[in-house]
Amino acid sequence: MHQGRLSLGTGIVTIQMKKPLHHGFRAVLATFCILGLTGVSSPEAKSEELDLKIGVMQRFGDEPTDQLLLKATPGDRLTVRYMGGDMQPKSLQTDSITVETVMQALPAPVLEERLVLSSHGTFETAEDDADQWRKQGIEVEIAQPERWEVWAKRDVYSTPLLRRLLLQSLQSQGVATARLDTEIVQQVPRVSFVVDGYRYTRSQLDISSDKNLVQVSTGKQDRNPHLYPGSLRLQQNAYGTYTLVNQVPIESYLRGVIPHEIGTGAPYAAIEAQTILARTYALRNVRRFAVDNYQLCADTHCQVYRGLGDTLPAADRAIAATAGKVLTYNNELVDALYSSTTGGITAPFSDVWNGAERPYLQAIIDSPNAVWNLAQKPLGSEKNFRDFINLKQGFNETGRDAFRWRRQETLEKTAEHLKLYLTRTRHPLANFTKITQMQVMERSPAGRVLNLAVQTDKGVVELTKNEVRSALGPPRSTLFYLEPVYDANKVLTGYAFVGGGFGHGVGMSQYGAHNLAKLGWTGAQIIDFYYPGTTIQPISDAVVFWRQNSPF
Repeated sequence: MHQGRLSLGTGIVTIQMKKPLHHGFRAVLATFCILGLTGVSSPEAKSEELDLKIGVMQRFGDEPTDQLLLKATPGDRLTVRYMGGDMQPKSLQTDSITVETVMQALPAPVLEERLVLSSHGTFETAEDDADQWRKQGIEVEIAQPERWEVWAKRDVYSTPLLRRLLLQSLQSQGVATARLDTEIVQQVPRVSFVVDGYRYTRSQLDISSDKNLVQVSTGKQDRNPHLYPGSLRLQQNAYGTYTLVNQVPIESYLRGVIPHEIGTGAPYAAIEAQTILARTYALRNVRRFAVDNYQLCADTHCQVYRGLGDTLPAADRAIAATAGKVLTYNNELVDALYSSTTGGITAPFSDVWNGAERPYLQAIIDSPNAVWNLAQKPLGSEKNFRDFINLKQGFNETGRDAFRWRRQETLEKTAEHLKLYLTRTRHPLANFTKITQMQVMERSPAGRVLNLAVQTDKGVVELTKNEVRSALGPPRSTLFYLEPVYDANKVLTGYAFVGGGFGHGVGMSQYGAHNLAKLGWTGAQIIDFYYPGTTIQPISDAVVFWRQNSPF
């Protein structure tokens, strides 16, 4: 069954299309909705007809001083739609509005409670953990109040009794990660704006314009303005605040992504490769913020998206040239992951996150030359790894600042970073006072740190995979080794982290793509190098966007 193109509204699957659906497809859609599947593909679907919902400001109202200034472009007007006090739809027109939140007292205190089953640094690992809970028969949802969290599904475990029974059951089984987050709420933020001297206080606003362009700035002044295509909605999220959601056609969305991801100075072939990957990534990941009723964020937890203020002619050309093209493996959209710098070798998916291996995300020496034989000299060996990190010439990223690095830190400073992380994750050893030793316990054949042990005065803290980057300040990737630093009396005072790369290192290196393009490689050749066994093809009814529990 095809699963894919979806608009995550109220938990019911809908399709965001600009043309009516074919009658036969309506029947298929109805069947899939009854089955509770994630989504479907339409025989008529074209890339330019697909809208995305992007959370461009995710926590509006977190601070009492939060303000948004929304303006029409010259010669245009904003249309603001909202629900009136009589529960009838209302609208007004204006050149600009300033939006803020005001605290409104509730008639009676309300219990806000959620059962958090686990906490994670990334969506990928949270999703794998959610799948493990589902296998135990527990219905869950993924949220991101700060870190990514797996919650017991709120509309299933809807009473304090049900939540506590589940928590007690988990605790009796030795599950230490589950906890109740409970708050008695006496007032809530409400969206407020003034037009023609009248203040409106509402729970949701829809903002559009005739030209389908809205300028958004933070604060009352035009600070950091972003020009968004499509329309905007300020809506409530799952955390008691609001999210500004940009509903935007995917090809317009890409115009606001590509320049900020691949860089304005990238060669055209690298831009073309990035465009296909960004389109694929967006469509595969529309499930990320289902709990908040939108699909993607606008920062590095998804893809950086800043509207149409800094478009790039070469990017527009690549978007047009690749319109509707995506990257697939066995007719399913690939996990189109990429990073700025791999450090000379790409990482398999499971080197960084938990979950099924992706066959097309392999350990590849990031070079057009035979600079290292990975089969003969795997990087799980500490000696091989150090020899590899000391190589600097002949790679795609040679000469880049993040390709090779050495970052030194005292034990005291490292302890500060680790304590902050352990406190945030509610680790039982968060009350430690000092670090006495650190050691890489396990390294993958691709060289990535899989397990790092930190000896503290309270016990050993084990950091796995991408946790290492989250918990410690110096490492720019998990491709590093530790070099002890001693004082004149041969007392350990800290460590130097010696490594390469920036980010997770999975999939395409953006700087690597720069180099390959300069060597004359096409966008398709660059993609084939980083994602072996994949196919570039147009979006069609044959393409599965994403399948829960997919083997890849």
